Parts: sequence; C-alpha cells; structure tokens
Amino acid sequence: MHKPLDGLRVLTIEQYGAGPYGTQLLAGLGAEVIKIETAQGGDSSRQAGPYFLGEHDSQFFQTFNRGKKSVCLDLKQGDDRALFEALVKDADAVANNLRGDLPAKLKVDYAALKSIKPEIVCAHLSAYGRGGAREAWPGYDYLMQAEAGFLSLTGEPDGPPARFGLSMVDFMTGTMMALGLVSAVLGARRSGEGCDVDVSLLDTALHQLSYPATWYLNEGAETTRLARSAHPSVMPSQLFPTADGWLFLMCQLPKFWSVFCEAAGRADLAADPRYADTKARGDNRAALQYELDALFRTRPTAHWVALLGGKVPVAPVYSLSEALDAPDAAGLIETVEHPDRPDGLKLLREPFRINGERPSQARAPKLGEHSREILDGLGED
Repeated sequence: MHKPLDGLRVLTIEQYGAGPYGTQLLAGLGAEVIKIETAQGGDSSRQAGPYFLGEHDSQFFQTFNRGKKSVCLDLKQGDDRALFEALVKDADAVANNLRGDLPAKLKVDYAALKSIKPEIVCAHLSAYGRGGAREAWPGYDYLMQAEAGFLSLTGEPDGPPARFGLSMVDFMTGTMMALGLVSAVLGARRSGEGCDVDVSLLDTALHQLSYPATWYLNEGAETTRLARSAHPSVMPSQLFPTADGWLFLMCQLPKFWSVFCEAAGRADLAADPRYADTKARGDNRAALQYELDALFRTRPTAHWVALLGGKVPVAPVYSLSEALDAPDAAGLIETVEHPDRPDGLKLLREPFRINGERPSQARAPKLGEHSREILDGLGED
C-alpha cells in the first residue's frame, strides 16, 4: 500500500488517549512513530483495564498505539538524555501530550532542541495550553466538554447536562495535533527552520462550537437543547420513534423534505402551508413532530430505512454491537497477531483510504520492544 508519510520519523512522549490517537493516525499513513517511555510502566494506558494482555499491555493501549515502536529512556537521566538527543538528530518531529508546564522542564520544546536540529518540529498537546495561567493544570476530555458548553447542548431539555458517549475532544485534539505537525514539517523542509506547534483540549473544544458560536458572537443568540436531539434550525432533523426502535431523519435541504413526503406517501404534508418552507416547519415544529411520530410508529425501523435510504438522509439508531456487526463496519475491522492472544486481536483500522485501500497496521508494541533495534542504530551495545 502507498503510504504518503513513509520516511517521516516522529518521536513521541505521550500517554493515554489524545496524543496517542493523533500519532497513530500518522503511523497509519506510514510515519515511523517511536514512543519514548520510561521502563517503570511506560504509557499509563498500558495499565488501563478492564481487559489486559500480559504485562504492561491492555486492549485500551492497543486501541491507540498500533504500528508504533517503543523505546525505554528516562529523559531526566544523563545517558538516556544523550541517546534521546541523538534520536532527535534523525527525527522530523517530537510530539508530546504532557501537562502544559512540562515540555520546557523536560527540554522537549523548540527552544531546547533547535540547537540539536534547527529543522525539528515540536508538537505539544495539553489540556489548557502552554504559557497560560492554567498550563500546570491536569485536564481530561470530559472536563472540556463541561467547560466548553458541550454538556449544556447534549441530552433532553428537561434532563441533566450530558456528555458525549465517547471522548471526541480527545480524538479531535489528537487529529489537530497530527495536522499541525505534518504542516509544520512541510514548512520546515522548505525553510530549514522548525517551530513549536501547540494545540489544547480546551481550545479544540471551543473551536468545535462552530456555527452556534458564530450565532452567539454576532447575534447574542444562545443555542439550547431541543427534544429528540433536534437540529436547532431545521425541521424535521431529529429522532423519531418507530414500531420497534428509533430513526434519525435529516431533511437538511428543502428538496429532501419534498422527496420524503413523496416517498412516505404523505403528499398532504408537503402541501400544508404550515410546513411549506424551512421557517414554517420550524415555527410549527410541535405539530409536525406529532404528525411524523404517528407515521413512523406504524412500521419498524428497517422498513423506513429500506423505503427512504438513498433518497433522503436517514439512519437507524443502533447500539454499539449493532453498529459493529453491520456490513458497513466489516472493512474497518481487522485481526492482528498478538503474543498474548493466540486467536489474534480484533481492532479498527484508520478511517482513510489511499488509492482505495485501507491502511493495515501491526499491534501496538510491548514496553521497550524496540529499544535494542533503535538504540543499536546509535552505536549502543
């Protein structure tokens, strides 16, 4: 498979989710990603349960670290620091998701490394950023969802604030770091000068407020929760109950409303002046929901997906197991060899395709698995 980042070498000092997610994307595209870990346990996610795989390994760790290499070094020790700096000479970037005050202390920022290699890119992912009043604060995805307003936008209007079911701020911030890192490396190869690239969980979460932020900043309009996970300005674009479950219908464009009414055998709704256009449907949201609830409850979810699928944007509401057992998920799942699981370990591939082909990666490394291979390259015994 063609891997566009083949030849890119990234050293990374990372743990848990956000940073490892971003560097795993790089590994999937062909980069050589070398995790710098301490011999005393390494990445904290190696100990993240409930499903373990031998010593210093877990299914959680495998989820975020496929295709990487592991080298044990203690950057606070003189000999190990010298080895790390020797690795920097042959690297394109040094990434980390340390607390914001630690990169400078551990000397893994551009100020510390530019004398070793002027073209080096230093990518930093932290909770609240470097240099600010909260740089030394620890932080996690759920906290960012709370502070950035996500919880106030999620759930039913009369229920308590609710977080996303997954750590999407972690994943988005890791992706932002990967994008920033690759962009800065391209710039460094052109100019011969590296830089620091910073992303934070909170900045990313605030950035993801997107168009509701634009509405508030310009009009003072605050988007609030609507019942059934409804879109704030388009109707129908929400959950509907069926005879055996739930369906999500999204008539985001006027044409989809017309197509829906025809396909569902409800031309009368399209002709009703209360539902004539986007504004009218929004103004009469409750009445239209009542009509559509009665319609959708007459048949099971599968009936409506078969009837409407490909004509209007529609999807069944699946459980996690139903989603992963569905035909569309099959191409994203592969089984990799693992020494502590004789029948192999099923993992998800990265979501992109290169020339139509999905990347395939080996399992995540055992702690220090590549120390000999990589340090021998530096002349070590």
